[in-house]
Amino acid sequence: MSKYKIEKGKYEKDPRYFTQIQACMAAVLCIHLPAWFCYLERTVTRDYHIMHASLDDLIPFNEYFIIPYFLWFVYVAGTLVFLLFHSKEDYYKMCTFLFSGMTLSLIICTFFHNGTDFRPVIDPDKNIFSAAVAALYKTDTCTNVFPSIHVYNSVGTHIAISRSPLFAKHRILRLCSFLLTVSICLATMFLKQHSIIDVCGAFLMAYVIHYFVYGYAADTEDKKITEKALG
Repeated sequence: MSKYKIEKGKYEKDPRYFTQIQACMAAVLCIHLPAWFCYLERTVTRDYHIMHASLDDLIPFNEYFIIPYFLWFVYVAGTLVFLLFHSKEDYYKMCTFLFSGMTLSLIICTFFHNGTDFRPVIDPDKNIFSAAVAALYKTDTCTNVFPSIHVYNSVGTHIAISRSPLFAKHRILRLCSFLLTVSICLATMFLKQHSIIDVCGAFLMAYVIHYFVYGYAADTEDKKITEKALG
């Protein structure tokens, strides 16, 4: 057994190691990133670049997409909690993926002020779904939309589920994860929360960061194994 594996095993058996790392990640997730986002929400109120494409005008508003939009919170948080207790490696990879993308997104919004201008007027008395959308519009401004964190984190959560050995034999669960991810991505556009430009930006960012978190690590490990086999 290599020195790397011995040291890795030592850390895996040391609860203090994971407690410290988890505390840092919890601080980033619950304090640092939300505080940064709230600051941008309060300060970016005018003179921002409008994110709009002609395809946005062809997408109708549909209040029923508020259901998958709100399920995003349960989907992302639930997957994180599950992996925390069942697979530390998958948990850390998912955290690295999400935190990297959210941080990059906030950096972009800090230096490139952006927003949308195509939110419709909502009648909250129409039905419970319209009321929920109206409440969403009151709490979430139409700024700081590129790239879409909602889309990015949904894609990241599905990647974490798809790449985890824990779900390798659960094909139906992985299919449900995929369908929910697609529904959430569509919801951001059908609720007029995001432009298709924001969605594409999130996809591109997820593609790049996926390589460094999942692809690069796998390639490096395969290279080490090959070099060891060749002596």
